[in-house]
Amino acid sequence: MKNLAMFAGLALLASCGSEAPAPEASAPADAAMPMDAAATPAAAGPTPGSYDVTGPDGTKLVATLMADGTYVDRDEAGKVLEKGKWAVKDGKTCFDDEGDKPEVCYTDSAPAADGSFSATAPDGKVTQVKPHAKM
Repeated sequence: MKNLAMFAGLALLASCGSEAPAPEASAPADAAMPMDAAATPAAAGPTPGSYDVTGPDGTKLVATLMADGTYVDRDEAGKVLEKGKWAVKDGKTCFDDEGDKPEVCYTDSAPAADGSFSATAPDGKVTQVKPHAKM
């Protein structure tokens, strides 16, 4: 998520009308996938749920933020790209992957009427985040 932002980070960030992809057997933290993000993210950060994330370079992924403070990023085919912990700290959405990368915190814009928002990384790059659409 850090590479694209949330989401997630932003989350972000962040189910195309279908259920979230089935969790992989090797990822027990993903076993209880939350429902798609029906609630609009607050200005202080996203709420648990799934988000469509488009990075500054156009890369797309689905970020799922769990209520237990964990997240998982998947590519459009459902392959896990990254997972770790997320939290809102000092009004920013922060992601700490399971690897050795440092935690990254994003500044989220106020949500639009459709729940979409921008997540700005510390380097100024902007990621677009929206609740995962239901079909």
